[in-house]
Amino acid sequence: MMNLESIRTFLRYNDWADGQLLAVAAPLVDEQLDRPFEMGRGTLRKTLLHIVDGEHVWVQRWKGQTETLWPNEDEPVSAAALRERLGATHKDRDAFVPALKERDLSRWVTYRDSKGSLFTASLGDMMLQMCIHSTHHRAQAVNMLRRLGAQAPELDYMYWVRRPAAEPTTQ
Repeated sequence: MMNLESIRTFLRYNDWADGQLLAVAAPLVDEQLDRPFEMGRGTLRKTLLHIVDGEHVWVQRWKGQTETLWPNEDEPVSAAALRERLGATHKDRDAFVPALKERDLSRWVTYRDSKGSLFTASLGDMMLQMCIHSTHHRAQAVNMLRRLGAQAPELDYMYWVRRPAAEPTTQ
């Protein structure tokens, strides 16, 4: 099981990676955002919506709340609006996470999904799921961006954490 500090690190990484992805998508026109692809959710816009709305859904589940409907992935939302929606989710998440203690990760949470099915999982596993869920979909979105001719961002976790080595000094 993950520890709380690792989860917080992955949340910061996801925030950065989602921001990079949405920044590259921001100047794209509707025709590009809605071009069909045989991957992801079928278009870049739908894949981005799935990433953003998936984070919202998981935060609600952490709190034991039920989403009555999965968010509409056919919504003609802009990348800028997605960034705002993601910011609202982060605000909600950031009001929840700081109060957590390590022991809270083993707490069982019961929730219903959008189909009404009842599930129970540890909060730690649910938080980890949100941390890793978007990785696959971001890779699909990067592939779509490349096919659209956009400059795809480098979103690898190690790209985010690594730092340039200090230049050797000579005496």
